[in-house]
Amino acid sequence: MSLSIYEIEQEIMALVDPETGEITDYDALDKLNIAREEKIENIAMWIKNLNAEAKAIREEEKNLAERRKAAENKSESHEKYLDRALSGEKFSTAKIAISYRKSTAVNILDEEQFIKKADVTYLIPQAPKIDKKAITDALKSGAVIDGAELIERNNIQIK
Repeated sequence: MSLSIYEIEQEIMALVDPETGEITDYDALDKLNIAREEKIENIAMWIKNLNAEAKAIREEEKNLAERRKAAENKSESHEKYLDRALSGEKFSTAKIAISYRKSTAVNILDEEQFIKKADVTYLIPQAPKIDKKAITDALKSGAVIDGAELIERNNIQIK
């Protein structure tokens, strides 16, 4: 059974006569001191190993994040390429289906001017920020809002 450093130190203290302070068994003391040094060395080596493992994991996380970002960028680039090639045309095979869904988004032509002129209904209370959802709803219902327009987009979907 392996003893902890605390237990080894307790056994060392038990080898000292409480009245005289003398060591009662030098051989046992030597063995306990060796065991204590080995225990300390082993724990320190374990700490070094854990730190090295943590560093390796951190590096691997960094490498994986870079690879993920590269894959995302490549995917986005290829998606734009496909979108340009198809120009909104549907495409389907047994393995893949490419379609488009329409969406609308508010395009604010000049944000600073819009914030100065806008009705407070279209501003979110904070540092001035435009409420595009409210503007979209108003424009869809026929309201005319200076500095805002609805634009139609085609968003590619790959399944």
